[in-house]
Amino acid sequence: MKANHKMPALVSVILGALAMMLSVIATALAQDTVRVRGTIERIDGSTYMVKARDGAELKVALADNPQIAGVIKASLSDIKQGSFVGVTAMPRADGSQSALEVHIFPEAMRGTGEGHYPWDLRPQSTMTNANVEQVFTAVDGQTLTLKYKDGEKKIFVPANTPIVVYVPGDKSDLKPGAKVFIAAIKQPDGTLQGRAWRVGRDGVTPPM
Repeated sequence: MKANHKMPALVSVILGALAMMLSVIATALAQDTVRVRGTIERIDGSTYMVKARDGAELKVALADNPQIAGVIKASLSDIKQGSFVGVTAMPRADGSQSALEVHIFPEAMRGTGEGHYPWDLRPQSTMTNANVEQVFTAVDGQTLTLKYKDGEKKIFVPANTPIVVYVPGDKSDLKPGAKVFIAAIKQPDGTLQGRAWRVGRDGVTPPM
């Protein structure tokens, strides 16, 4: 029986393609999301110098087609059944959550970041972006039933919880002195590329 001399070459091609695919996956995984909280100090072209809350000075490049939203103050009465909200919260002993802050999304941003997942505001804190199914109002606050694509959560919102609402924004909001929260992607060369920007208006600091 004749030996198949084409087989080693074929295996080599397959292994080469597999190695290339794994390299692409590794590169994608290396693009870690970095959450930047701070104040824009100055602007150099499309690069923003941001003084982070911990004192670090960061350079954040503006991504192509960035998502920019203004952040203004709101109240408990603005949270209604059917609203799409994002709630940063801490777990309670009974399995429910207690809100640290609430973000009300405009209808055009419905579905943004939908789900329940860990957040880095505090140790063990979570973020739940979901539709408000029910609102139960009490003297000391509200209890929200939030429903998202994979489940639901009950979150208590104390009366003194910071509440903000997002409004449409653009590049003109990104100016020195502006308080910002930026979801940035760490590039292979270590630089930061800002994809989503939340900018405080009227003295509001994005409470994220």
